[in-house]
Amino acid sequence: MKREYIDTLIVGAGVAGMNCALHLPGERQALVICKGGLKESDSFLAQGGICVLHDKGDEQSYFEDTMRAGHYENNPDTVRCMIRHSRETIDELIGYGVRFERTESGELAYTREGAHSRPRIVFHADCTGKEISSHLLYAVKKLPNVRLMPHTTMVDLLFDEGKTQCLGALVRDNRTGELTAVLAGNTVLATGGVGGLFRHSTNFRILTGDGVGVALEHGIAVDHPDYVQFHPTTLYTGRRGRSFLISESVRGEGAQLLNAAGERFVDELLPRDVVTAAIRREMRREGSKFVRLDLRTVAGGRETLLHHFPGIVERCREEGYDVLSEPIPVVPAQHYFMGGVRSDLSGRTTMPHLYAVGETCCNGVHGRNRLASNSLLEALIFARRAADDIAKGARAEGDAVIPAREYDKKQEKARHALVTKEVDREHE
Repeated sequence: MKREYIDTLIVGAGVAGMNCALHLPGERQALVICKGGLKESDSFLAQGGICVLHDKGDEQSYFEDTMRAGHYENNPDTVRCMIRHSRETIDELIGYGVRFERTESGELAYTREGAHSRPRIVFHADCTGKEISSHLLYAVKKLPNVRLMPHTTMVDLLFDEGKTQCLGALVRDNRTGELTAVLAGNTVLATGGVGGLFRHSTNFRILTGDGVGVALEHGIAVDHPDYVQFHPTTLYTGRRGRSFLISESVRGEGAQLLNAAGERFVDELLPRDVVTAAIRREMRREGSKFVRLDLRTVAGGRETLLHHFPGIVERCREEGYDVLSEPIPVVPAQHYFMGGVRSDLSGRTTMPHLYAVGETCCNGVHGRNRLASNSLLEALIFARRAADDIAKGARAEGDAVIPAREYDKKQEKARHALVTKEVDREHE
């Protein structure tokens, strides 16, 4: 088995992993691994946009919207930290070249989504996640101190003999099967969510709760593993595989949910869990497999659909639906994980020298139900804070202890089963 020494190991290459790498000190050598390709993260799939504090007068409203959507189970300190750092985060993204939509006067354009009391979401067409992720990845690739290693799976964490601190991870090259003990001063879990454990999910299938699994296995605190969010509107096809998301922005711009009789049955701008529950009730009442979403009612009509939502229009066309002339069939699907490895405002977990950021972590910002378009913002901000904390801290000392048992695929399957057991199965 090979050994490699590195200052910081980052497991995951979504916006959380990338932003953490971007803010590490230039003299610190970092390795970023990811299970699939560098673009196989849910960050690339995000459609609607990213929240930002609209103006100084919006702070309490934004705070209340986030808390209300999360059923007031959020950590108020984490929420306020996210809100207060939102504008500088957007400015930084613009500095990296991210092209957010602008008004004719050159100001940022804002859209609205469910449970928001006002428009405060900036966006790039209907592929904001791809726009942000691509620019961050490009910036990371230019860093001389960061090495990217795709198609590499974390199979376990490494600890000192007393299990008092994390000393890196055991990783496997997915193409060759070769195992390497990566001994790291600090390890950052940015492994994404749990969608791969569900039959119907908007997530990539490779996202199987790996970060949560290793935490559960080694007694590292995990909070609210049953807090799973279903997105109300994904395109119904009847096929297995990743569900195609119909962005909440279309409802924010006026799209309407209809039953088989062509009647509205819910306020489309209620929080996601409320809208999802209403759709399921209507499906049970009708005995149907889907409800309908009419995009023809968006403000601005055809022009808005073709300019703001070109990807959605095209994908629906590929599936045989013309959103300009008919409603489309939609159904809820697993979308986001609000639970995760317990972490604080600097991404620190209950294990020294182990951090968790992005969807992998639970820092309390989302509560029981995430407010739309807070995910990218939360991931970016707290990943940067984790990097800042790593920059201030000391490197872990000592040598790693390779897990006593030989690693095999049965161990990985057992870990996924452990996560699945923790996730509330009634969501399926």
